[in-house]
Amino acid sequence: MKKTIRLSAILLTAGLAAGCSSVTVEQLEAVEATANNALSEARAAQDTANNALSVANDAAAAAANAQSAADAAQACCNANSERLDRAFSRAMSK
Repeated sequence: MKKTIRLSAILLTAGLAAGCSSVTVEQLEAVEATANNALSEARAAQDTANNALSVANDAAAAAANAQSAADAAQACCNANSERLDRAFSRAMSK
Protein backbone atom coordinates (compact mmCIF):
# COMPACT_ATOMS: atom_id res chain seq x y z
CA MET A 1 0.00 0.00 0.00
CA LYS A 2 2.69 2.47 1.01
CA LYS A 3 4.70 1.59 -2.08
CA THR A 4 1.75 2.45 -4.29
CA ILE A 5 1.27 5.79 -2.55
CA ARG A 6 4.97 6.57 -2.79
CA LEU A 7 5.06 5.55 -6.44
CA SER A 8 2.07 7.74 -7.18
CA ALA A 9 3.65 10.67 -5.39
CA ILE A 10 6.95 10.14 -7.22
CA LEU A 11 5.22 9.92 -10.56
CA LEU A 12 3.24 13.05 -9.85
CA THR A 13 6.36 14.90 -8.73
CA ALA A 14 8.31 13.68 -11.74
CA GLY A 15 5.51 14.72 -14.03
CA LEU A 16 5.40 18.19 -12.52
CA ALA A 17 9.19 18.49 -12.59
CA ALA A 18 9.29 17.51 -16.26
CA GLY A 19 6.90 20.29 -17.08
CA CYS A 20 3.16 20.53 -16.83
CA SER A 21 2.79 21.03 -20.53
CA SER A 22 3.75 17.40 -21.17
CA VAL A 23 1.27 16.05 -18.60
CA THR A 24 -2.33 15.78 -19.68
CA VAL A 25 -5.35 16.18 -17.47
CA GLU A 26 -6.17 12.53 -18.05
CA GLN A 27 -2.75 11.49 -16.80
CA LEU A 28 -3.12 13.60 -13.68
CA GLU A 29 -6.58 12.15 -13.08
CA ALA A 30 -5.16 8.65 -13.52
CA VAL A 31 -2.44 9.37 -10.94
CA GLU A 32 -5.00 10.85 -8.58
CA ALA A 33 -7.26 7.82 -9.03
CA THR A 34 -4.34 5.50 -8.30
CA ALA A 35 -3.45 7.48 -5.18
CA ASN A 36 -7.08 7.47 -4.00
CA ASN A 37 -7.31 3.72 -4.63
CA ALA A 38 -4.10 3.17 -2.67
CA LEU A 39 -5.43 5.29 0.18
CA SER A 40 -8.68 3.35 0.20
CA GLU A 41 -6.84 0.04 0.30
CA ALA A 42 -4.58 1.32 3.09
CA ARG A 43 -7.60 2.33 5.13
CA ALA A 44 -9.20 -1.08 4.56
CA ALA A 45 -5.97 -2.77 5.67
CA GLN A 46 -5.89 -0.58 8.78
CA ASP A 47 -9.49 -1.52 9.58
CA THR A 48 -8.62 -5.20 9.19
CA ALA A 49 -5.60 -4.78 11.45
CA ASN A 50 -7.70 -2.98 14.06
CA ASN A 51 -10.27 -5.80 13.97
CA ALA A 52 -7.52 -8.39 14.34
CA LEU A 53 -6.11 -6.51 17.33
CA SER A 54 -9.54 -6.41 18.93
CA VAL A 55 -9.99 -10.15 18.45
CA ALA A 56 -6.51 -10.79 19.86
CA ASN A 57 -7.26 -8.64 22.90
CA ASP A 58 -10.52 -10.54 23.46
CA ALA A 59 -8.65 -13.84 23.19
CA ALA A 60 -6.04 -12.65 25.69
CA ALA A 61 -8.77 -11.66 28.14
CA ALA A 62 -10.46 -15.04 27.72
CA ALA A 63 -7.14 -16.79 28.28
CA ALA A 64 -6.55 -14.78 31.44
CA ASN A 65 -9.99 -15.74 32.73
CA ALA A 66 -9.33 -19.39 31.92
CA GLN A 67 -5.99 -19.21 33.74
CA SER A 68 -7.69 -17.72 36.79
CA ALA A 69 -10.28 -20.50 36.79
CA ALA A 70 -7.56 -23.13 36.41
CA ASP A 71 -5.57 -21.61 39.27
CA ALA A 72 -8.66 -21.62 41.50
CA ALA A 73 -9.38 -25.24 40.60
CA GLN A 74 -5.78 -26.21 41.37
CA ALA A 75 -5.93 -24.43 44.74
CA CYS A 76 -9.13 -26.32 45.56
CA CYS A 77 -7.47 -29.64 44.57
CA ASN A 78 -4.44 -28.83 46.70
CA ALA A 79 -6.66 -28.01 49.70
CA ASN A 80 -8.63 -31.26 49.26
CA SER A 81 -5.41 -33.23 48.98
CA GLU A 82 -4.07 -31.69 52.19
CA ARG A 83 -7.34 -32.49 54.03
CA LEU A 84 -7.23 -36.08 52.84
CA ASP A 85 -3.58 -36.40 53.86
CA ARG A 86 -4.38 -35.09 57.34
CA ALA A 87 -7.37 -37.41 57.67
CA PHE A 88 -5.27 -40.36 56.54
CA SER A 89 -2.48 -39.44 58.97
CA ARG A 90 -4.97 -39.23 61.86
CA ALA A 91 -6.51 -42.56 60.91
CA MET A 92 -3.09 -44.21 60.71
CA SER A 93 -1.99 -42.82 64.08
CA LYS A 94 -4.97 -44.37 65.91
